[in-house]
Amino acid sequence: MTFEFTATVLGSPRIGPKRELKKAVESYWAGKIDAAALESVAETLRRENLKALVAAGLDSVPVGTFSYYDHVLDTAVLLGSLPERVQHIADEKDRYFAAARGNDTIAPLEMTKWFDTNYHYLVPEISSTTTFSLHPQKLLDELKEARALGIPARPVVLGPVTFLLLSKSIDDARLLDRLEDILPLYADLLKQLADAGAEWIQIDEPALVADRTSDEIDSAKRTYDYLSALETRPAILLASYFGDLGGALPVLASTGIEGLSIDLTAPGTVEQVAAVPSLATKRIVAGIVDGRNVWRTDLDRSLATLASLLGSVGSLAVSSSCSLLHVPYTLDGEDGIADPLRSWLAFGSEKVAEITVLARALRYGTDAVDSELSAARAASATRRADPRLHDASIRARLDAGLSVDRSSAEERRRSQTLGLPPLPTTTIGSYPQTTRIRVARAALRNGEIDEAEYLRRMKAEITEVVALQENIGLDVLVHGEPERNDMVQYFAEQLNGFAATTNGWVQSYGSRCVRPPILFGDVSRTGAMTVDWITFAQSLTDKPVKGMLTGPVTILAWSFVRDDQPLSESADQVALAIRDETVDLQAAGVRIVQVDEPALRELLPLRAKDKEHYLRWSVRAFKLATSGVADSTQIHTHLCYSEFGEVIDAIVALDADVTSIEAARSHMEVLDDLNRVGFDLGVGPGVYDIHSPRVPGVDEIAESLRAALKAVPAERLWVNPDCGLKTRGAAEVEASLRNLVEAARSLRE
Repeated sequence: MTFEFTATVLGSPRIGPKRELKKAVESYWAGKIDAAALESVAETLRRENLKALVAAGLDSVPVGTFSYYDHVLDTAVLLGSLPERVQHIADEKDRYFAAARGNDTIAPLEMTKWFDTNYHYLVPEISSTTTFSLHPQKLLDELKEARALGIPARPVVLGPVTFLLLSKSIDDARLLDRLEDILPLYADLLKQLADAGAEWIQIDEPALVADRTSDEIDSAKRTYDYLSALETRPAILLASYFGDLGGALPVLASTGIEGLSIDLTAPGTVEQVAAVPSLATKRIVAGIVDGRNVWRTDLDRSLATLASLLGSVGSLAVSSSCSLLHVPYTLDGEDGIADPLRSWLAFGSEKVAEITVLARALRYGTDAVDSELSAARAASATRRADPRLHDASIRARLDAGLSVDRSSAEERRRSQTLGLPPLPTTTIGSYPQTTRIRVARAALRNGEIDEAEYLRRMKAEITEVVALQENIGLDVLVHGEPERNDMVQYFAEQLNGFAATTNGWVQSYGSRCVRPPILFGDVSRTGAMTVDWITFAQSLTDKPVKGMLTGPVTILAWSFVRDDQPLSESADQVALAIRDETVDLQAAGVRIVQVDEPALRELLPLRAKDKEHYLRWSVRAFKLATSGVADSTQIHTHLCYSEFGEVIDAIVALDADVTSIEAARSHMEVLDDLNRVGFDLGVGPGVYDIHSPRVPGVDEIAESLRAALKAVPAERLWVNPDCGLKTRGAAEVEASLRNLVEAARSLRE
């Protein structure tokens, strides 16, 4: 008999509330600590997290969600499917990190976005000859660790269908055909977990909330018919999130699994559950608390939703809609966020508290949680009445109908007299954030230096970066962005309608963490945000210096956004502020303005029926932001780390004069997509991967450029890395860029 549980989450953050894991992993990479010290930090974080979740009132706690880098990479390790090029590395951790980030001689796995979130996962490489084998020790050890602490532990693994659908075939093999090879490994894993005392296992299948063919859904049914028929196994909780299961729901409900986790924050899911009679025998884990955004849950409405399900399901537990990996740890310590805004928010620990409140209300009635319900109602009332949520002057400007079109690309080309050579070289924007920069920022924050001294130090950094670029021989320069803490947070801190956190860190990939700002009200610009920095950099050189801005879609994608109005309305408001900045940059004499949209693909809805609407408003927002300048001002944009095929028409529709785009890890594949749709503007496919510490050689970069020249004529081809250089070391950046410039020169000749 499996234990009954009432309150849980689908996963937890792993970086540590003060980014302890990030710091430990980076120290391990730098050789400052050994594997034992790294493992000690990880064990402490896991134990403290497990105990905190139980203390908060959860009676089923996920284990196995901890990762040193990425949970999809962990699944590749579990199934023995790391790429052959790392197999010779004897040390287990070094082999793991080589697959994740490469080294001097090994290219890493490709990296792309985890569904429509800002988390990045590593893409497993599988061929028709890949030999799978089970390596379950990590999960077994974490289960043993939790049980020793008395934790009601529920092991979590990525499901076989999602693992194969998210992988990359390196020889055009049909990956779902490999199900027959890995299902016995999952069967073995389930037996070992049952023998180790696991009563439930959570198997994550988020890929099933996207549009799936009947063959793919049949593969899911075959998988769970097989696993549920095993003689020795834990009870199976199949977890879905980021959307509704649609036609997959009744199919999965027809299998012998004991439970389904349903994302109730997705429209229509309640009706779908009620329409499937076979769910009357299942435990439904109701994902009613939003695990992706930071707004306080409407407890009254959530209780009504949960109550409506009671007659349709076998039993009900309350949960987050997805892993809490996507939100900060806690509001504790966020003293810079004042009421009433603070009262509207719920970070990770607050969401866990909401889950337990809802579970108690279901079990004991609303009188048991009356004070919590009253507090939630009061917060909701102050939010609805706050005047910052509706600025009539902003909405009037948008209602007036600003132009979103520029002259034709050919007319613009004739006006843009920049005097650049063929294959012009540039970088994406940021340069390494040195220790000097971080020390100066901390000193300003702590009151140890004044604003004037901070400005002096940042200008010294810009002077150094401009001189370096001129010495290297780059054609179009950047100011290096030393004054920017983050490409979204920097702008959000200067825009009305946004709030910043002090310690609201979330994991983006590996050890890379970001602090997404909170968009809570109508957006407007208080004044020029970048003009002084760019004009200072331009005063140091005769070469063009790009103005560097973040686009409206990316600002939204990398923020916690309003849930009280359509995202398209927020996008237009942000676009209007960016438009004002582009006009000011042009007036200051800046001839190239780059408006980055790396998140364009990231926000693409998972269902085809929703994609056209999203692409229409996202393209419009970019064009609203960039169409206020004259033809003589060259507009650049940058996109990275996504599968671009589905948005290739939108990339064309952006109508940027030059588009730089990630292409290094995907071996220039995106250029074929661009050619297929007749793209005829400037393009800078990234010729080396900046997310790896290795320095590419001249010949390697030249080979990438030759591949690019087969798809793009020289007069339209730009030469650049595939992303910003903020996270790299100064020495490797200089060496890589010198090789980039030399490779471009060799091809010009």
